[in-house]
Amino acid sequence: MAVRRARNTSHSSLSIDTQANRARLAGFVLLFGLGWVASGCKKPQPARPAPAKIHAITRELAAVAKSAAPNGSEIRLALQAPDANGGATDQLDIKLFSNGPDSATRSQVAKIQQSLSAVATRHGLTQEPSESREGVLFFFLKSDVRTHAIHIRAGAKASPHTSDTPGPSAAPRLAIILDDLGSDRAAAEAIFALPYPLTVSVLPNHDHSAEIASEAHRRGYQVMLHLPMQSIANETPETQELRPGMQAAEVSGLVVQFLQNVPGVVGVNNHQGSQATSDTELMDELMPVLRDRRLFYVDSRTTAATVAFDTARSFGVRSAFRSVPFLDDVPDVAAVRKQLELALRGAREKGEAIAIGHPHPATLQALREILPHAQAQGVRLVLVSELVH
Repeated sequence: MAVRRARNTSHSSLSIDTQANRARLAGFVLLFGLGWVASGCKKPQPARPAPAKIHAITRELAAVAKSAAPNGSEIRLALQAPDANGGATDQLDIKLFSNGPDSATRSQVAKIQQSLSAVATRHGLTQEPSESREGVLFFFLKSDVRTHAIHIRAGAKASPHTSDTPGPSAAPRLAIILDDLGSDRAAAEAIFALPYPLTVSVLPNHDHSAEIASEAHRRGYQVMLHLPMQSIANETPETQELRPGMQAAEVSGLVVQFLQNVPGVVGVNNHQGSQATSDTELMDELMPVLRDRRLFYVDSRTTAATVAFDTARSFGVRSAFRSVPFLDDVPDVAAVRKQLELALRGAREKGEAIAIGHPHPATLQALREILPHAQAQGVRLVLVSELVH
């Protein structure tokens, strides 16, 4: 009897443990099921393409549109900075000019759409049509996220008399930027003694950077930030400079720091920068910073591979570029005098020109000798802000 009672007791305990285990298992299954259902209710967010990738596709779209559109058409692209979610929707505006009938215009639009669609398909983009009161509007998407807005419209008929050459009443204009100020107060005073509308570009974080910038601004000179950027050449770099591979926050933080050190800045041009200005991703990070602060950009063109000017225009930054040779690659008065004459001739031939020099004694002496004769040669000296668009 004792043995049977013990067995019954053991069997009863086992049944209780089994029931408890089953209850715990059922609870776990229920919680897992509820969690799965809850997570299933959340629609997964589509992967957003990287802005740099979107910008690269935009440039490719613009290139094929230019090839497909008739001569004289305007192709404008606007590269957008990343939004709060890290995405970007670039814009491509195509304005057609044609002297043909409307049927020809429709055929041209269809040809452009076909070329754009081929690029989009190659990059895995889908197309979403939209309504527009003027022309054709549609979007390209990646994983249901809009990456590009495309607008194709017909413009005014092209005129055979249209010309980009300035009229006879438009006086040629020359702007001269003097770079590398910040260390030498005497050189700055020598510039201030010249009675001409010159633009000074000041390096940040030098002994007299803030002082020179403030004084130049007070005297009516235009002040630019001479933004340090990485060079390919064997040049002495600044302690801090923009370099390829920097993230957007690094670029913005460094530019803001430089602007705080050089007061009164209205625009920016690059110091050195043969490597930095040829890096598309870095320029894509820089230009929104300048645009948001309403600063213009002048590409010093220290390399033929630069993409800085084109990128600035793409982001809606008012911009221009050095259009004549540097004034003082050879810091000799006779050599600088010759370069100044070339700059004046360039302004007369093109209607406008931007020259860049440095506060070398030879450069300043050549300016004193040549600039008084500029007006007699029909060239008007202007601040560089007059030549950015």
